[in-house]
Amino acid sequence: MKIACAQIDVRFAEVSVNRARIAERLRETAGKGAQLVVFPECALPGYCFDSLEEARPHAEPIPGPSTEALVPLLRDRGQHAVIGMLESQGERLYNACVLLGPAGVVGHYRKVHLPFLGIDRFTTPGDLGFGVTEVGQVRVGMNICYDGSFPEAARAMALEGADLIVLPTNWPPGSECTAAHVIPTRAMENHVYYAAVNRVGTERGFAFIGQSKICDPSGEILAEAPHDQESILYAEVDAAQARRKRIVRIPGKHEIDRIADRRPEMYHRLVQ
Repeated sequence: MKIACAQIDVRFAEVSVNRARIAERLRETAGKGAQLVVFPECALPGYCFDSLEEARPHAEPIPGPSTEALVPLLRDRGQHAVIGMLESQGERLYNACVLLGPAGVVGHYRKVHLPFLGIDRFTTPGDLGFGVTEVGQVRVGMNICYDGSFPEAARAMALEGADLIVLPTNWPPGSECTAAHVIPTRAMENHVYYAAVNRVGTERGFAFIGQSKICDPSGEILAEAPHDQESILYAEVDAAQARRKRIVRIPGKHEIDRIADRRPEMYHRLVQ
């Protein structure tokens, strides 16, 4: 499957403007044959809200107005897309991403790990767990931004059979190490493809650092974006490669499997 990662600027608190920009990128990536397109965290509303009251008018249910507006574009082109948004459910707001396809909402995820930053100071921690969704022949897992700093999240999805983990993110200054090193590590340690999609531009004094990247199951970088420009990355995902967990370097002498070689009975401290 060919995937695309759209590192874009986002207009703060202007959902309709951002939705139009997403539609433009969907048209562009369809022309390049991308079957799955991933957008940044909070790509629809923006991120740096100072209260729930300020953010609430820019949140939507799932499904909702934005999903209903974007699905026909995906249907016309046979694409799927992962889009960051604020999800409203009753009085609660979640930092969420939705996986859309030609038939509508395929799945969605609510951010579990919340930093003291932006709208995450006020949203409800995610409660949907770390699931995996089939997109064609590829099994896709979703995290959001700070979730990528917790190896248990990616490992849980790998154990559920993920071939590709996507990470819509809003990395601010101070996240350079995450962009440079954590993403290849998550790919390598779980032997999965990993696509982290950041934004660029500035909101309320935060200048987002870009540096989106796609890594293969060995941790090698397949595509990488600059730190300060809008960009679209492309890569091919081979599900069969992600599922070959046993790596044979010298037959009978050097073989590793980071899933089968685990010792869960020794890890009880992790869940205390």
